[in-house]
Amino acid sequence: MIRTMTTATNTMNQLQQRLDLIGNNLSNVGTHGYKSSSATFQELLFQQINNDKADRAGRSSDLGIRMGTGAHLGSLQMNWKVGSVQITDRQLDFALTEPKQHFNLIQPTDGGEEIIYSRKGNFYLSPTANGNNALVNEEGLAVADSAGRPIVFSGQATDYQIRPNGVLQVTTPQGTQEFNLGVTVLEKPDSMVQLSATTFGLPTDLAALGLTANDVLTEMTGARRNQIGLQNQALETSNVEYEKEMADLISTQRAYQFNARSVTMADQMMGLINGIR
Repeated sequence: MIRTMTTATNTMNQLQQRLDLIGNNLSNVGTHGYKSSSATFQELLFQQINNDKADRAGRSSDLGIRMGTGAHLGSLQMNWKVGSVQITDRQLDFALTEPKQHFNLIQPTDGGEEIIYSRKGNFYLSPTANGNNALVNEEGLAVADSAGRPIVFSGQATDYQIRPNGVLQVTTPQGTQEFNLGVTVLEKPDSMVQLSATTFGLPTDLAALGLTANDVLTEMTGARRNQIGLQNQALETSNVEYEKEMADLISTQRAYQFNARSVTMADQMMGLINGIR
């Protein structure tokens, strides 16, 4: 009975983590640029009992009895499929239409600044001290150009257009300014550190993983800029499939209930045994 309870509780703990993962996906159905995650299960160690040496009957299954100790989450994988494009008719909304391409954002750190990456392209204007405007995301992080510098332009700008190669055209009374939006391809996105629902950063232990920054990132500069896919006045929606997540939620809840029932039955049987006089 103790083995039954141990097996069931081990699995329930992992199923709870999968429920949390599904809940996080469902809560971000409306988050632009969000990528859904999925979990796969693997069997924990099991005990092989070979107690049927005298059994000569033919059988399809392997000989012996295998008693497992439950299951655990084997891996968490992110779905990098491009989400659908939502037309917003807002000039500072930009949708990336090619997979694994990300905007570059400048995040302050204790030692200075670092570049982080996001596919969420709803940008805003933040006034600077000298009367100019800086292009920022909704959290106030500066949007970087292809050289890693903040994009700053005249505060009198009246029109904004993005070309497919990532060139931002800003129209002002004095003329037109052009900026190359910083765009980076995450070649090994699963190696990145997820900083928030839609932002990613480089791991601090790249060397321990046997990787370098060039293995993980490809900067879209020079001739590569022609490979950038951008759409103006639009946003990429979340790629969460609501129907799939609900089906996974129901099946996971059923599995959790099954294991909870196993614990209850084992407890009842232990109570019967202990009650024998």
